[in-house]
Amino acid sequence: MTTLHRTDFDATLADVAVVEGWMTDAQAKRLWDRAREVPSGGRIVEIGSFRGRSTIVLARAAAADVEVIAIDPHGGTDRGPQEISTTVDQGEQDHQVFLANLARAGVDDRVSYVRQPSSAAGAEVPGPITLLYVDGAHRFGPARADIRDWGARVAPGGTLLVHDSFSSVGVTGAIATELLDGRAGFWYVGRSGTLAEYRRTELDATSRAANAGRQLAELPYFVRNLLIKVVILLRLRSLTKFLGQPTGEWPY
Repeated sequence: MTTLHRTDFDATLADVAVVEGWMTDAQAKRLWDRAREVPSGGRIVEIGSFRGRSTIVLARAAAADVEVIAIDPHGGTDRGPQEISTTVDQGEQDHQVFLANLARAGVDDRVSYVRQPSSAAGAEVPGPITLLYVDGAHRFGPARADIRDWGARVAPGGTLLVHDSFSSVGVTGAIATELLDGRAGFWYVGRSGTLAEYRRTELDATSRAANAGRQLAELPYFVRNLLIKVVILLRLRSLTKFLGQPTGEWPY
């Protein structure tokens, strides 16, 4: 398979449109831009790949000498909204579709795939991380461990991206615990939908207070997303348009 590097974003967006997953065009663009910024010899790590939608974007955007690592156990658990647990067979199907999608996109030889839970995959990824994308299990415990343990390996000046921020209760709780006060050294840059971006940097007391304020300002967005989910669970999808979600989709 011919490897594709730094191909046009619009073409990549069209290619991943047929790949199942939860990633808006704006989120894809943020992933693309951050991956393109990774310097020669850098390392990109993705936690939670599902069927390869975001993996393809990262691999297409990264320079040829940037390492791209995808971590996902594909065990049938934590597949997506309201699918915390399915079956091993479902996980195996996701695994096979993931590999087929990477091959079809021409990035199968660009991605080092670790089929393990993120909690067990640390030894498979040596050295510091330039760009870390966290989209693994959304329950509080696993999400907190991913942000804390893998985030600690992000190099100074590196980037941490967290999906389903200010939407998933577990992920948002993990952010509040690990990132809100700034002691971990991550400055909140902003978000594309629920995809939050942080930059690893030194923060003094004043900067930490400002950093907390910037994240707390997302509380109305968090409440809005929770209300949308409640309305959907109550089978009142038509009402989501009044909350700014005319499609009736689960917010992501």
